[in-house]
Amino acid sequence: MTQYLDGHQLTLLRDGLEFFPALLSAIDAAQFEIRLETYIFATDDIGLAVAHALMAAAKRGVRVGLLLDGFGAYAFPATLRQEMQDAGVQVLFFRPEVSRFALKRSRLRRLHRKLSCIDGQLAFIGGINIISDDDGPGMAPRYDYAVAVKGPVVLDIEQALLREWQYTAWMQFKKSIFARRQWPLPAVVGDAKARLVVRDNARNRHAIEKAYLQAIEAAQSEIMIANAYFLPGLRLRQALMRAAKRGVKVVLLLQDERDHALLQYASWAYYRDLLHAGVEIYQYKSGFMHAKVAVIDHAWATVGSSNIDPFSLLLAREANLVIEDASFAQQLRSDLQCRLQRDAVLILPEHVHQASYLRRAVVWTCYGLVRLLLGVSGYGGRKYLE
Repeated sequence: MTQYLDGHQLTLLRDGLEFFPALLSAIDAAQFEIRLETYIFATDDIGLAVAHALMAAAKRGVRVGLLLDGFGAYAFPATLRQEMQDAGVQVLFFRPEVSRFALKRSRLRRLHRKLSCIDGQLAFIGGINIISDDDGPGMAPRYDYAVAVKGPVVLDIEQALLREWQYTAWMQFKKSIFARRQWPLPAVVGDAKARLVVRDNARNRHAIEKAYLQAIEAAQSEIMIANAYFLPGLRLRQALMRAAKRGVKVVLLLQDERDHALLQYASWAYYRDLLHAGVEIYQYKSGFMHAKVAVIDHAWATVGSSNIDPFSLLLAREANLVIEDASFAQQLRSDLQCRLQRDAVLILPEHVHQASYLRRAVVWTCYGLVRLLLGVSGYGGRKYLE
């Protein structure tokens, strides 16, 4: 596992309201190279603004590479792709979809990362896709986080983007546009410690899960996790329950059943044991939650693309920034506390114990279906859930 690097300046970006202006400003200021990698790239007002900014950068001589997931960005218009390529933007799709209904296990191995790097000096990492977070009347903007980072870890992010681009280009017999860097290495600009943790299907199969486990096992006072799709494996569940039993305050903020109900109902199968161990569980109720963050002991934090479920931790390519910095951790913790108080409902033991037979049947049916799907996938997911 990579070591922490010193010397970073970190900016927490809350939701698209803060993320997209920062990203667009960085693209507009780029002089040499832009690399952007995302799971979803919609053609709404946000997506078109990013697309036009990338095209403008390419036209002024910036080398621009856009890597999209073939499933998440399946609906990306061919006309826009051609327009971007005509402007000089290189566009690649990771595992492009040949048929939307093809029954292939490899389709589950998706590029779920949200990474970008500007001129090798500034990077963005988090859970925010290129899509508007306006989910309609009466709904709060989609709840998510990203980090703008300057400092030595930017080189690791740049290299991660390069490796994924080269791999995708090689698999599709296409020439890579990225050559040797011709600009200075990122400088030490602050005091925060950070490291990039990626999950892939080579040497980093369990890297993100291990990062969580190490931090949870070492926790002394508090663990706060906000995660949209929460279906942890046995080791993570046991680590959280052990922490609660030894006196650590463990707080989980999870999405309610409005989004991907199969996974959300399946997660209820673990509520009884978690609550019995002393874990506090809140459900986010103001809209769609997409966050994947944690704060431990007011000093350790992570922000990234990885959910705590078997699809992220066993199958997808993911990227998280892991941070040791009390100032950043406190800022994220304060925002989490605000969301808990304003937008979430505490799940009490009686909500589980007094659940109707119908609800219990739905929970265990969804849990069984998830186990079945993972078993059929052949990637060891059933063992993960035991």
